[in-house]
Amino acid sequence: MANIDIMKAIIAINPDAELSIVGETYSGIIWGDVPVISQADIEAKQAELQVIEDAAVAQKPIDKANAKAKLIAGEALTEAEADTIVK
Repeated sequence: MANIDIMKAIIAINPDAELSIVGETYSGIIWGDVPVISQADIEAKQAELQVIEDAAVAQKPIDKANAKAKLIAGEALTEAEADTIVK
């Protein structure tokens, strides 16, 4: 489980954001010609994206097990299940 970095959260909030970051903290953000996003909003978005990423990581072994069972039974796989054995 990787932590969601500040830049990923900012881009999720505003895909057109122009900024640079020195270090890994809010105080290191150098905002370009874009509205400043509050630290609370960035942290909330990081938490939201982390939940999504954690769920995807947790789902992968389930999809893999389902894919194996379906292959053995001769059933069709979902795309997520197929991805676990092809990628």
